[in-house]
Amino acid sequence: MGARTTSRWIRAGLWTLPAAWLLTAWATLEPQPDQAQDPAGWARFVSSDLYQASHLLGSTGGTVLALFGFLALGCLLARSRAAGLAVPAMVAAAGGTALLLVPAAISTFATPAIGKAYLAGHEDVMLLEFPDTMTAAFLLGLLLAFAGSVLLGVAVWRGGVLPRWSGALWIAGAVLFHVLGVVLGQATTGASLPTQAAGAIVLAVAGGWMAWSFPRAGLPDPKTADD
Repeated sequence: MGARTTSRWIRAGLWTLPAAWLLTAWATLEPQPDQAQDPAGWARFVSSDLYQASHLLGSTGGTVLALFGFLALGCLLARSRAAGLAVPAMVAAAGGTALLLVPAAISTFATPAIGKAYLAGHEDVMLLEFPDTMTAAFLLGLLLAFAGSVLLGVAVWRGGVLPRWSGALWIAGAVLFHVLGVVLGQATTGASLPTQAAGAIVLAVAGGWMAWSFPRAGLPDPKTADD
């Protein structure tokens, strides 16, 4: 594959980053009612067509697009001065994001069914518990996705092929989304917090900045990159 064709594919992949995070922001704008304190409200919320659409297009679709974006960013940074950091960071971010497809699929397809069953009078469905392995997959995915994203931001800062401050903004967005959004939300309300949508928007801005800058930066020559 020639350098020009490779550049086009990397550029296209980079543009999936802002698209992925904008979809994710949309999916997390409206928090769910508390499942324990307001089960009927929760059931109506997760049974709606809007809920399933936002999770199918936003959560699941955004996660899939993010995978392409991480691969494109890793391929670009692999030809930079930060190649030694960028490649494992890409693997961690992509692997963690892939694991997060498990809870995304459950939220998209299983949760609406649970909500509809509750509204139909089967209130004992709220006692349903998922296996601990799903929680372990979620936590591992979240940890890898966060760590990989932060390290990719560091690689952007050090790589010299994209604006340094886009990497710093990317790191800030990752902290805001993963730590102050997902983790804090699960530890407090059990639902998404406004910080989750805000973090996704910051990541979308940082990803768009990287994608916009790529044509000017060009595809770096690996012969001139320092490991």
